Amino acid sequence: MDDSVTIVLDSTDLLSGICGANDGNLKLIEESLGGRIAARGNEIRLDGVDQAGVLRFKTMMDNLISIVKEGEIPSPEYVSTLAGTVNPVTPDDSPSNTVIQIPHGFRRIYPRGKGQAAYIRGMRASEISFCIGPAGTGKTYLAVAEALRLVLSKNLRKLVLTRPVVEAGENLGFLPGDLAQKISPYLRPLYDAMESLVPYEIIHRMEDTRAIEIAPLAYMRGRSLNDCMVILDEAQNTTKEQMKMFLTRIGSGARAVITGDITQIDLPGRAESGLLHASEILKDVDGLHFSYLHTADVVRNPLIKKIIQAYDEKKP
Repeated sequence: MDDSVTIVLDSTDLLSGICGANDGNLKLIEESLGGRIAARGNEIRLDGVDQAGVLRFKTMMDNLISIVKEGEIPSPEYVSTLAGTVNPVTPDDSPSNTVIQIPHGFRRIYPRGKGQAAYIRGMRASEISFCIGPAGTGKTYLAVAEALRLVLSKNLRKLVLTRPVVEAGENLGFLPGDLAQKISPYLRPLYDAMESLVPYEIIHRMEDTRAIEIAPLAYMRGRSLNDCMVILDEAQNTTKEQMKMFLTRIGSGARAVITGDITQIDLPGRAESGLLHASEILKDVDGLHFSYLHTADVVRNPLIKKIIQAYDEKKP
C-alpha cells in the first residue's frame, strides 16, 4: 500500500533552498525513492511510496532543512549522496555527519559521494587511514581539510606535510634555497588545497608559529610525531622500507593520513610500491582504515573522469 507525506516549511525561501535550481534536488530525491514529489507554496508532498520510503524522505528533509537554515545551499552532489546513503535506522551514515567545518574557513566541506563520506569517517575513526584512488577524487583535498579542522580547532598541535621526493618522468635538476624552498615544489598540491580552504593569512600565521611543518620523507627517520596530524601524499612512490619507517613514526595522540594513486607509480627500476605493499599486508590490522576511491568518484572536473577511463581502456 502506497503512503504519502507532506512537509510544511517555515518559508518559501527555505523551500527554494531545498528544491535547488529548477527543482533539481527534488528530482534527485524522487528518483531515489521512486515516488512523486510536488512543491507548492511552502509545502513539499511525496506520494506513491511505502512506509520505508516515507521514513527515508522525512530523514532527508530534516537533513536538508537543517543545512539550509544554517545558511548552506545543498548542492546536487550532496543531495545525490544523501539520497544514496541515508537510512532512518542508522542516521550516523548521513553525509551531514561527515561535514568538515574549518575554523575561519571559506565554507563547509561536504562529501560528494559515498566514497568520500566513507573516507572522512575513516579519518575520524582511525589513528592511521589510507586513501587509494585516481587523480581528482579528493584524496589530498579532504585530508588537508580534515587536518586544518583539527589543528585550527586546537584538537591537535600541528600539521606535518610530507611526501617522497620522486619526480614524475623528468629531472628538475638542482633546486636552490633552504630545505623548505627545495621541497616546496613537491608539496605544492597540498598548499593549493590549503589556499582553497582558508585565507592565506591563516596559512602564513601557521607557518610562523610552526603549526605547519613540511619535511621530505627521508628526514622522518628517528623522529616520533606526537599530537599532530601527518599527511603523507603521493604515497605510491614510497618504497616498502620508507612506508614501514613512516608508519612507525606515528606517536602518541597523532593521526596520519596516507594518500596515493597506484596507477601513477614513478619509482625507478622495478621497486615495489610501499603503498601497494602496505595495502596488502596491513588490510586486516585493527585500528587502520583503508578507503578506495574509483573513477566514478572523480570530482575535480567531469572531463578528468573521461580521461582516466580512456587510459584504463588502453591498458595492455
